[in-house]
Amino acid sequence: MSHSKRRKKSGMYRISLIVFSVLLFLSSNTYSQVFSEKDVEVCSSKFKLAVDKSLCKKPINEVVIEIGKSFLATEYVAHTLETEGDEQLVINLTGLDCTTFLENAITLSRCIKKSKTSFEDYQNELTFVRYRDGKIDKYPSRLHYFSDWIYNNQQKGIVKDITEELGGKPIKFKLNFMSENPKYYKQLQKNPEFIPVISKQEKEINSRQYYYIPEDDIEKIESKIQTGDLIALTTPEKGLDIGHVGIAIKMANGRIHFLHAPLVGSKVQITETPLSDYVIKNKKRNGLIVLRVQEP
Repeated sequence: MSHSKRRKKSGMYRISLIVFSVLLFLSSNTYSQVFSEKDVEVCSSKFKLAVDKSLCKKPINEVVIEIGKSFLATEYVAHTLETEGDEQLVINLTGLDCTTFLENAITLSRCIKKSKTSFEDYQNELTFVRYRDGKIDKYPSRLHYFSDWIYNNQQKGIVKDITEELGGKPIKFKLNFMSENPKYYKQLQKNPEFIPVISKQEKEINSRQYYYIPEDDIEKIESKIQTGDLIALTTPEKGLDIGHVGIAIKMANGRIHFLHAPLVGSKVQITETPLSDYVIKNKKRNGLIVLRVQEP
């Protein structure tokens, strides 16, 4: 057997051993019910990629792009976080929607930069990113509205909303979709006592001042957007705030495109057209918010 083949076989054995050890260690806790062996394997592969490409030495925005691109062609799967029973950390690295794609790209990148690359480190970091103040406390503790996600993750120092600095215009959200439409949320149907809690959160979000770049102004400020910035697309739909999210990526043509998980029936991909054209062509989007990921 050649040296290269022996190294490859040895490397595969080590990954398998790590996966088995993690599953054995976590088999008795709540996480064991909401992730699969395949998720552990995918997580391990991302951390191996980080070692192979020395990502921990690169700026966080470049790490986000590398990890984001590693998910290209991953299937879009909707509603993966909506499970039965009490709120738990749900992990699905083999099927992503736009928000879970973005969250996982950030989470894995932060773990890599902090040199904390065990599966348990990843779980802890994902909890920190996904939940209000980083703590799971029933269904309302999840940051359901992305504008709330922005606010809370600024408070944690994970991202910085730079939209106003880019020339953004004020926007006030008028959120009420969740509290007015509990029929679309199984947890609100089964636990109606959560509805007034969600309603209170909506009112708090509505009281905040946000800024956005209107769709016609995106191309004018495009040069100020960095590859690896997070992009939240605002929507004019009643009762909602953000209709879609993804990651800005500068292509060989010098233009900013959009790395995202687009919709059911598709896969994680990069838009063929620049971000500004993509937004203008979509009638359900009317502008965007730009977030810069901060070094952990």
